[in-house]
Amino acid sequence: MKNYNVGIIGATGMVGQRFVLLLANHPNFKITALAASQRSAGKTYTEAVANRWAMTEQMPNCVKDMQVFDATNDIDKITAAVDFVFCAVDMKKDEIKALEELYAKHECPVVSNNSANRFTKDVPMVIPEINSDHIKIIEAQRKRLGAKRGFIAVKSNCSLQSYVPAIYPLDKKFGVDKCLVCTYQAISGAGKTFERWPEMIDNVIPFIGGEEEKSENEPLKIWGEIKGDEIVPAENPKFTAQCLRVPVSDGHMAAVFVTFKNKPSKEEILSVWKEFSGEPQKLNLPHAPKQFLNYFYEDNMPQTKLNRNLEGGMAISIGRLREDSQYDYKFVCLSHNTLRGAAGGAVLLAELLCEKGYMD
Repeated sequence: MKNYNVGIIGATGMVGQRFVLLLANHPNFKITALAASQRSAGKTYTEAVANRWAMTEQMPNCVKDMQVFDATNDIDKITAAVDFVFCAVDMKKDEIKALEELYAKHECPVVSNNSANRFTKDVPMVIPEINSDHIKIIEAQRKRLGAKRGFIAVKSNCSLQSYVPAIYPLDKKFGVDKCLVCTYQAISGAGKTFERWPEMIDNVIPFIGGEEEKSENEPLKIWGEIKGDEIVPAENPKFTAQCLRVPVSDGHMAAVFVTFKNKPSKEEILSVWKEFSGEPQKLNLPHAPKQFLNYFYEDNMPQTKLNRNLEGGMAISIGRLREDSQYDYKFVCLSHNTLRGAAGGAVLLAELLCEKGYMD
């Protein structure tokens, strides 16, 4: 892989901070621009973040004194300094769509953590191990935008990263008819820490705005296929979801119930998970986990605190596979929501796009 200069749009937020940590020591990506809202513009990154640094690791020295740009008004300066940008802004959806398209039309590729463009028909929403072929739609998107080099690619919702990777290979092998999933989502998914959200201590909130709709609909786009100039979502499997916020700092867990068209044995399921890998593993991308899906045989595993950081937080943990009285099987899944689920998933997607020549 060649070396690239990268920018982070929304660098002061929690996901932006995670991007900073992941990119500070990246072998091929160098941070050359940081951007945020107008109130942060002109400040050093240290000044802009102030007392809101939410990571357990220290802020990297390479960004402390970097001047923060205005994400909108300084777009010419930003795009002149980078080969592409990561986007993780906190704005209204229509504003995010407009901002990301503005960068793409400035011939600057955008790898987005935001949900605003996930259902734009010619924007690929990619889990790199699963639907890497969807990046081919970028050529159609470029035609629509009138861009030669710019485009938008997005990663899916953070909670999907725990259970979709476990279900997808089973569907391809045995056919999944329907799936019920209950997610137990960490507070960092809301951009919070316990210090900033004391109401979450010793508490569970059984509602996360928009999360259940994303959990039921986004997998169908991931399962979809390119037809003409758009990605057409699949009609099956059928998903239904409940999403709860739980008092955990990082890590989204999912309880999954699945019915198959052709019910496999438990041994067959375990074999599929063990053998499954994707394009990132084939290409040996820097942030690709060597073993993507990891099954734990102990009854009390996986556990959020113990397993969320597996393979740098980029691997998926699975456990408690057993037959169910209403569905065929049930099991639990775990992923790190700000690594695999957010910034790490976006970095892996960018690595894939670079390796495939879309950033050149």
